[in-house]
Amino acid sequence: MKYKAIIFDLDGVICHTDHYHYQAWKHIADKLGVYFDEVINNRLRGISRMESFEIILEGYDGIISDGEKMRYVAEKNEIYKKLLLDMSPKDLSDEVKETLEKLKNQGFRLAIGSSSRNAGTILRQIGLARFFDAVSDGNNISKSKPDPEVFLQASHSLNVPPEDCLVVEDARAGVEAAAAAGMDCAGIGDAAKSDLSIYKLNTFSDLLRVVQ
Repeated sequence: MKYKAIIFDLDGVICHTDHYHYQAWKHIADKLGVYFDEVINNRLRGISRMESFEIILEGYDGIISDGEKMRYVAEKNEIYKKLLLDMSPKDLSDEVKETLEKLKNQGFRLAIGSSSRNAGTILRQIGLARFFDAVSDGNNISKSKPDPEVFLQASHSLNVPPEDCLVVEDARAGVEAAAAAGMDCAGIGDAAKSDLSIYKLNTFSDLLRVVQ
């Protein structure tokens, strides 16, 4: 096998919660009187909450203290967490589920590498709580992508060297993080357009061909 382990970004790769993020951030933006749409929301993929809020505040004319920023970000997350409770195993596509099961049966070590602090909740809701061998997320890292920390932590938890890990990402920041970690990356969606993506996936199941 080319690789011993595969590390997946969660949101946008395993499942999709963009709309929930959008709804939660839209609530905050509306409170501040800031214009916010799906295009701006797309810029927030793969980065931390505070970095996301700073992008939203590009359209704000006033001054917000650091303390107020923390409160707004916390409020957004509470809204988002409530929305996540609407998720279920139906939000996991048959293609993704079947591909993951085939990879596991082929002997690959599998991990999640996500900047989200809600990865555990999402995995429980879609029925994958105990599926992965390791989960590296916003709760055990201090730096968000494109910093490589989240992927290096996953590699360490799996006890697999970075050079033997393949990352699957949908965001450019994640592709950059994988490269910085010394890992090959398979890009899907926006990430497939990056020159740093070693493999370009049209669909999730293309991964089976890539790792052979």
